[in-house]
Amino acid sequence: MLLVTKARTAYLLGVMNLLRVLAYRLGVRTGVNPVRSLVAPVPQGPFFVDQRMTQMLCGAPLPANWYASLRYFGVFELPISEVPPAWHANVLLGQAIGQPDRPWWQIPDFDGRVGDIKVVWEASRFDWVLACAQHAVAGDKEALQRLDAWLCDWSRANPPYLGPNWKCGQEASIRVMHLAMAARLLGQHSSPSDSLLDLIDLHLQRIAPTIGYAVAQDNNHGTSEAAALFIGGSWLYRHRPASRGAKWQAMGRRWLENRIARLISPDGSFSQYSVNYHRVMLDTLSMAELWRRDLALDAFSALFYERAQAATKWLRAMTRGDNGDAPNLGANDGARLLPLSVTDYRDYRPSVQLAMTLFSGKSAWSGAGSWNEPLLWLGLPVPDQVEPPPVTRLFDDGGYACLYRGRAFVALRYPRFRFRPSQADALHLDLWLDGENVLRDAGSYSYNAGDEWLSYFPGTGSHNTVQFDGRDQMPRISRFLFGDWLKVSGKPVFITTEVADRVEVGYRDGWRAEHQRKVALEVGRMVVEDRVAGFRKNAVLRWRLQPGEWTRERTTWTNGRVRLTVVTDLPVDRMALAEGWESRYYLQKTALPVLEVEVSQAGTIRTIVEWNS
Repeated sequence: MLLVTKARTAYLLGVMNLLRVLAYRLGVRTGVNPVRSLVAPVPQGPFFVDQRMTQMLCGAPLPANWYASLRYFGVFELPISEVPPAWHANVLLGQAIGQPDRPWWQIPDFDGRVGDIKVVWEASRFDWVLACAQHAVAGDKEALQRLDAWLCDWSRANPPYLGPNWKCGQEASIRVMHLAMAARLLGQHSSPSDSLLDLIDLHLQRIAPTIGYAVAQDNNHGTSEAAALFIGGSWLYRHRPASRGAKWQAMGRRWLENRIARLISPDGSFSQYSVNYHRVMLDTLSMAELWRRDLALDAFSALFYERAQAATKWLRAMTRGDNGDAPNLGANDGARLLPLSVTDYRDYRPSVQLAMTLFSGKSAWSGAGSWNEPLLWLGLPVPDQVEPPPVTRLFDDGGYACLYRGRAFVALRYPRFRFRPSQADALHLDLWLDGENVLRDAGSYSYNAGDEWLSYFPGTGSHNTVQFDGRDQMPRISRFLFGDWLKVSGKPVFITTEVADRVEVGYRDGWRAEHQRKVALEVGRMVVEDRVAGFRKNAVLRWRLQPGEWTRERTTWTNGRVRLTVVTDLPVDRMALAEGWESRYYLQKTALPVLEVEVSQAGTIRTIVEWNS
C-alpha cells in the first residue's frame, strides 16, 4: 500500500521534476555537476566604497541597535559584541558546525548536535547589510565601516564553496538580492566596487549549476534563485561585459518567467499554500522589478505582471489592515526577505504596499503609516489611487475562501493540490475580529525539532478541522511530503447575499472518511456545520482558541467577548478544553486552549460563534 502511495505521489510531483532532482543528486555525488569543481579566491574588501554621501531624510524610522544585536526569525533578539557574529554556529544552542572548512556538499542537512541549520544560516542571509546601509545613508559615519568589516570577516570565514553557508542555492540567492538592494540604498549600484562584483560573481557561480534542482522543488527556491541570477547577472554584464553576466541574466529571466507562469495561479494563489512563503515570493518579484527598472532593462512579459498583480491582491486579501497580521496558514519558516520597515515580522502590510505600488500603480492602504516605509527608503512615490478593500470571494485555484462581514474575517482552506501540500490542513478555518485571531492555525515551529513536533505542527490535529481515527488526512511519506493528496468532492458552493456569506465544500480521504463543511458568516455571528461519515472509530472536531481565559456554561465557551456554542444531536463522547501549541514565529512555541468535540457516529456537528456586532 505504501509503495502504491509513493508511486502515485511521485507521479503528482512530476516526472521532469524527479529527473531534475535525480540528476542533481547524482551530479553532486559523482562530481559530474560543475558545482563540484568550482574554485575561487576569497574576495578582498572594501566592498562598499567609503564615499561622501548625501544624508537621506526620507522620514522613515531606522532599525534600532542593528550593531548591538541581531534578530533571528523576527523574534529572537541576540546580543552581539564588537566582533561579527559566529557565522557557523547555532547561536540558540551554542553549538557550531564541526569542520566548517569542508566542501558544502560534505556537510549534512540535519545534524542532531547542531540542531536546525536554518539558525546557522540566518545571519548569513545579510538582513544586517540592509540595516547598515539604512544607517549609513541616514548619517551614521561608522555604519559603512562596520558593514565592510563584517563582509570582510564573512568572506574570510566562508571561503568560496566551503562550509554550511554555501549548502543552499537559495541562501546564496538571498545574499545576492540583499547586497544589490543595499548598493541601491547607498547609491553604489551604478558604480560598484570590483570587490563587490567579485562577491556577486562567485555567488552566481554557485547558483547557476544547480538551478535545475531549485526549479524541481516547485516553490520559492526557483523564484529566489532565478531572481538572483537575473539581478546579479545584469549587474555583472553592465560593468563587466566580458563576464558570464549576460548568460546568467538571460537564464534568470527565463526561469523567473517560467516559475511565475507555473507557480502562481490566475487568481494569485502560490504553489506553497503558505501565507509567509507567499510573502517571500512577492518580495522576490518586487526586488526583481525594482532592479529591472533601475537598469532600464526590458520589461517582463504581460503574463508576469498579471500574475504578480494577482499574487499581490491575494496577500492583500489575507492581511488585516488593523495590524498587518495574517492567518498562519501553511509552512512558516521565519523568512522576511526585504526588511526595510521597523515593523513586526508578522506585519505583512509593507510587502503588500510595495508590491501593489510596483505591479498595480496603487496603494493598498491610504494615508501615512508604517506600510509606506519601504517606499520611502526606495525613493518610490506613494500612489494616490487606492486599491478597493478586499471583498468576499473564492480563490478557487489555490483552495481558499475569504469571507468579510462587519468586524469579521474568515479564511477557509480546502484541498486544491496541484503542488505538494506541506500540511494536512484541509477545511481548516481561521476567524479574525478587529485584527485579532480568535480561531487560529498552529504554524510550523521548526523543520528540525524531533519526530513529536514534526508530526504535530503540520498534522491534522493542529488545525481547526476534523481529525478521523487519530490520523492525518493524508499519509506522511517524508519530512516535507504527504501522499494521497486530497481532492474536493464536487464543486464548492459559494453564495453571498445581503444577510450572509456562505461557502460549502468537502472531501473524501484515502480511507473513505468524509468531511463536508458549511460556513455562514453574518454580522455578529458565524455558523459552521460539519458533517462527518465513513470513519472507523471516532472523529474529533477541534477549535484552536485565542489564548486567554475561556469559561464553560453547558455547551458554550466564552472569553467575555466571543461566545462559542456546540450543538449536535449526536452522542458526544467528549467535549472539553485541551492544551495545544502554536508557533507564530519560527522556533517559538506557546500553549493555547483547544476545544475538542469527539463523536463516534456519523452525523453533523454545529458550531455557533457570536460576538457584538
